[in-house]
Amino acid sequence: MKEEVKINSLNPATPSNLVKFTGLFGLVAILFILDIFLGSVNISPADVIHALFNSADRGLELIIYKFRIPKAITALVVGIALSLSGLQMQTVFRNPMAGPDVLGISSGASLGVAFVILGFSSHMSLSGIQGFGNWALVAASWAGAGIIMVLIMIISMRVNHIMTVLILGIMLSSGISAIVSILQYFSNETMLKAYVIWTMGSLGNLTSQQLEVLMISVSAGVCLTIISVKMLNALLLGESYAESIGLNVKFARIVIFSGTSILAGSVTAFCGPIGFIGIAVPHLARIYFRSSDHRILIPATIFIGGGLMLVSDIISQLPGSDNVLPVNSVTSLVGIPVVIWIILRNRNISGYF
Repeated sequence: MKEEVKINSLNPATPSNLVKFTGLFGLVAILFILDIFLGSVNISPADVIHALFNSADRGLELIIYKFRIPKAITALVVGIALSLSGLQMQTVFRNPMAGPDVLGISSGASLGVAFVILGFSSHMSLSGIQGFGNWALVAASWAGAGIIMVLIMIISMRVNHIMTVLILGIMLSSGISAIVSILQYFSNETMLKAYVIWTMGSLGNLTSQQLEVLMISVSAGVCLTIISVKMLNALLLGESYAESIGLNVKFARIVIFSGTSILAGSVTAFCGPIGFIGIAVPHLARIYFRSSDHRILIPATIFIGGGLMLVSDIISQLPGSDNVLPVNSVTSLVGIPVVIWIILRNRNISGYF
């Protein structure tokens, strides 16, 4: 209890933290610029600068303005969304291994997308489904993520052991995968191909309208996360303590779950299931700032998440090569070592919080 009072009384804007945030901001800015300069098509830095500030070859402008800049913006938005959703889930469940992909939240969002892409494939074409609009796709993803979040919370209220909750989350993901497999079996070839490509994860296939919907959705989720700062700090020591200091836990759950579902669901809808960013980044933020105060962790998670996703996007492009790796594979290779290190560093993960 004393620890929580101390957390709430500290001023997060210390000189040390300001220096760290300035460094993170500069690093993210550099990575954003590098993501524009580097890509599978080899373009000299001078040509990129010329295309940015002057009229250039039509093909060059198309690569820079229609592909690389939107892709870098998408990477930044995706990193922020997944990292914040992971941070909130780890706090609410008091579980260091909680994340959108581990607890089945991304799988639930994927199921919502599968119903839209595959569920109507026997009655209409891909262009017909797109006629419903991008908001229908993202709304289905929100619904799927929200339903799984509620199920996990109900389970966690009845089961106290962290590993049991994780195992049940994995089982839910397996059950969802089985449902998706059935939908794939009955879908037509065109829709099946579209869904399989979507599952690989991509940051560069969004249209300008889809990017606009994604940015609006993630902005709403970030606003809900910022509103939840005091609630998250109160929940650090458990719901019983939070209630004892006057927090309406039910209302807090609704706000936090809504924000998390919007963040994870929006990314999954347009970029596919992207793993391990939501688990790894909150831990990196805690380690770097040595704090559990969400007034510090939320902006730290935003910067680190955006930067790590930009790094993953740069690697996936294999600069100078014609090949492009699925971004989901790169984030897994980046995130898995962090998760393993966390487990080895905190062997009794039930006592992490």
